[in-house]
Amino acid sequence: MDYSKAIANVEENGYSIIPNLYTDIEIDQIITCIENIEQSGDSFMQTKDLFAIRQLINNIPELSDLLFNEKMTQLIQGHSQSEYFLTKAIYFDKPSDSNWFVPFHQDLSISVDKKIETSNYSNWTFKKGQYGVQLPINILEDTITLRIHLDKTDANNGALEIIPKSHLNGITRKDSKHWNTENEYICNVEKGGVMLMKPLTLHASSRTTNGQKRRVIHLEFNKHLLTKSLSWLEYHKVQSIA
Repeated sequence: MDYSKAIANVEENGYSIIPNLYTDIEIDQIITCIENIEQSGDSFMQTKDLFAIRQLINNIPELSDLLFNEKMTQLIQGHSQSEYFLTKAIYFDKPSDSNWFVPFHQDLSISVDKKIETSNYSNWTFKKGQYGVQLPINILEDTITLRIHLDKTDANNGALEIIPKSHLNGITRKDSKHWNTENEYICNVEKGGVMLMKPLTLHASSRTTNGQKRRVIHLEFNKHLLTKSLSWLEYHKVQSIA
């Protein structure tokens, strides 16, 4: 399939929505695979408002073949002449009665294998056994986020609200003239659809009000290796379909 229009939209507007990348059967297989895993260790996080699995492919390697079906592989390989690879995979389950919300923000931090003070790498964190760091702007700009929706998602159960074209302003602080969240767009996505997004796009997520679950697999891709001293904590090559 030709995904050139969707790819052009994410570059221009900071997001794009693609329906039916997965069939209902494929989605059910993905859900079953996740539900059958033993939920223990630092990669698993659970509160009354959210359940999450970090390093998803590392923890459930069987998911790789299910996630990277032919359509998904074509989409990633069609994004650039350069070879993109997976750098982060997280599963989010927002329960049907969740009061959890996230205000507008950009995704600036990635997980690396260790901490080494390095030029242009800043704002180090250490959470749940993982080092996080803010990347140089050129690597952030080339990151692509892909969100696989395992449930129908709309404004009533936590669909992302984004500010179109906000990724074009680079890193935006709340006191910046570019911090304007009045022109939000709600990204409704059907079950089996995906949302492409630039992580520098301002985005938020509201509370659940309709009693419906919102399960999403959040994947991040990049084409850059890090500075010689550091490596991505997660690295999975996208297998060629040629």
